[in-house]
Amino acid sequence: MDATLTRLLTDKTDPARSRIETGPLAPAAEGEALLAIRRLALTTNNITYAAFGDAMRYWDFFPTGSDGWGQIPAWGFADVVASAVPGVDVGERIYGYFPIASHLRVQPVRVGERGFLDGSAHRAELASAYNQYSLCRADPSYAEADEALVALLRPLYVTAFFLADFLQDNAAFGAKRLLVSSASSKTAYGSARGLHGQAGLQLIGLTSARHRGFVEGLGCYDRVLAYDELEAALAPDAPTLYLDFSGDAALRARVHHHLGAALVYDCHVGSAQTTAFVADATLPGPRPKFYFAPAQIRKRHAEWGPAAATQRYGEAEREFFAQVRRADWLRVAEERGFDAAQRVIAGLAAGRVDPQVGQVIVL
Repeated sequence: MDATLTRLLTDKTDPARSRIETGPLAPAAEGEALLAIRRLALTTNNITYAAFGDAMRYWDFFPTGSDGWGQIPAWGFADVVASAVPGVDVGERIYGYFPIASHLRVQPVRVGERGFLDGSAHRAELASAYNQYSLCRADPSYAEADEALVALLRPLYVTAFFLADFLQDNAAFGAKRLLVSSASSKTAYGSARGLHGQAGLQLIGLTSARHRGFVEGLGCYDRVLAYDELEAALAPDAPTLYLDFSGDAALRARVHHHLGAALVYDCHVGSAQTTAFVADATLPGPRPKFYFAPAQIRKRHAEWGPAAATQRYGEAEREFFAQVRRADWLRVAEERGFDAAQRVIAGLAAGRVDPQVGQVIVL
């Protein structure tokens, strides 16, 4: 086994700034397993983890021991390369939440046929949805050829599926219109697809001029507006919910000031921008509220039961993946190594994103 640990460390104040660090890798101790990370998806979702690293404790999942530097979490696949835990066997392929690193040391608990939970002490108080690791052999839909697509879309679609469910569960907070920023993003159109066609609810996608054609072609928005058309094309005459995937403070201010009393709810889902809005009470209308998918997942697991919730999600995910393939909404761009990961993260932090390209890094 390779005895070297390689990590991409990120400046917590600037996601575009990072460094590659190598050091010794200790063997697995009793109760531990070592996972060699093989393939990770890198999207704007990862920049959201960095932007909300302190506020939502994303930095706490993979502590670095280096002040001011964190490890950005990413979703993907790994292999068990060493294990001192019964039921977690060397050679198993694992899907889950990883640092951008060569290896992850875990302490598997609740080991079962489908996977395990990382019981490391520093993760005990963190959201359990991020601590679950799945055995690929127990996933009936797993295929190695689909790993890139799963790594790219599953974590985003989990958010999208339960966001759509959250809004339906709350009758869209009385809104008759949903105004969706960054409408070209995968999480945004995944959510819109789940809400499209709901009686009495109009979906309006906000996007840049260069992405307008792509967004119109998705077919899940009733109207598509460029950002500079907002005030002229959208009358403040219907109860509106702002679904914010951009995190753009200037755009948020425009929405609040233009819609005024017509804005009934501001739902912030995540962005590559600052979290400063959380403390900003100066805008007219409702205060922005951050949507946290694990809370809705826990609610549905309690109400529907874990098996039923998993089944509902699985059926929706399969349909969504099939639509993505059929409509050619996503092209996978696969690169290798930590230098590539560093470059991709810097590009994502700078907003250089093509909505039809999904970046995957093979380590």
